[in-house]
Amino acid sequence: MKMKKMMMLAAIAATLVSCGGGGGRPTFGDNEYPVVTVGTSNADMQTTYPAVIKGVQDVEIRPKVQGFLTQINVTEGQTVAAGQVLFVIDNETYQAQVRQAQAAVNAAKQQRNTAKLTYDNAQQLHEKKVIGDYELQTSKNTYESAQAQLAQAEAALASAKEALSFCYVKSPAAGVVGTLPFKKGALVSGSNILTTVSNISSMEVYFSVTEKDAMVISQKGLSAMPAVKLQLADGSTYASEGTISKMSGVIDQATGSVQLIAAFPNPEKVLKSGATGTVIIPRQTSSAIVIPQRCVSEVQNKKFVYLVGSDNKVKYSEIKVDPQDDGLNYVVTEGLKVGDKYVTNGITKLTDGMEIVPITPERYEQKIAEQAKEMSAGDIVGAMKN
Repeated sequence: MKMKKMMMLAAIAATLVSCGGGGGRPTFGDNEYPVVTVGTSNADMQTTYPAVIKGVQDVEIRPKVQGFLTQINVTEGQTVAAGQVLFVIDNETYQAQVRQAQAAVNAAKQQRNTAKLTYDNAQQLHEKKVIGDYELQTSKNTYESAQAQLAQAEAALASAKEALSFCYVKSPAAGVVGTLPFKKGALVSGSNILTTVSNISSMEVYFSVTEKDAMVISQKGLSAMPAVKLQLADGSTYASEGTISKMSGVIDQATGSVQLIAAFPNPEKVLKSGATGTVIIPRQTSSAIVIPQRCVSEVQNKKFVYLVGSDNKVKYSEIKVDPQDDGLNYVVTEGLKVGDKYVTNGITKLTDGMEIVPITPERYEQKIAEQAKEMSAGDIVGAMKN
């Protein structure tokens, strides 16, 4: 019995609630419909764009020498400092080359020292007229040649040391380590990306706008753009707002769009490089015509309202609205002007050219309340007694 009463009450409540939307109307016993005159107001709107999130610095780590990986000193997701050794490549061959180059430098120094002694002695003998100019010049040339050979050997040593240093792959910047596709023992070369280090202390969010929107932004300037929000892949909104910092100077010929970059702080490391999201740009429209979505019907992607003429007859009229809406209202761009009158409720009961009795929305709600009160005094009480 209790269940039967609850079902009866639910049915009555559903009947009254449905009357408030566009799909139905209370039975008043007359032809009264609520009518509103079009006015203007400020509308807070927003425009959304799909976006890709990247770190302010994404550095691909590649080895400069070929060899086998002997050490992997980091893990995926680890935070590293600039100059930190990430990988070590087998360096026995390069160490041997350094030792060989060092030996060549030592030999060149000995030859240079011997040549210098010979040249110094030749200068003394030349002063005493023991040897002539030819012997002195020959000794000088030998000394200078020994100096050049030493310089060449030292350059080879520096090159060998540099090649050895390349076996210790360091991070060029501070950031977070990405994936590690290679394991210890793998043969790698300069064509391989060992990992990516991303500086994610601040993130850059890339998105594209139409050429028309880009022209408007250029005219206003990036500094005049409002703070933007970022909706993440799970539907949540990122806590910090961002600012549009860069705009490409080139229009993509394939899509006719222009790329923009918004900067977002990332102190908690919530945002990850390579993730996707949606950039939300708020905008305020002044003197906008805003109407509830409940009084708009849609047929084949076209939107219609019932306008009320001076003869109180309704006209089924098409309107155009801003593609962005808040889920409750539309901003009308075409089809309505200030002073027009339209029906707000019960539109499914109307037909084009039908004559109605216009009432205010307040009177409409009052009549609903009166009908509900009458039903509760009669039908509802009777239903509860059964």
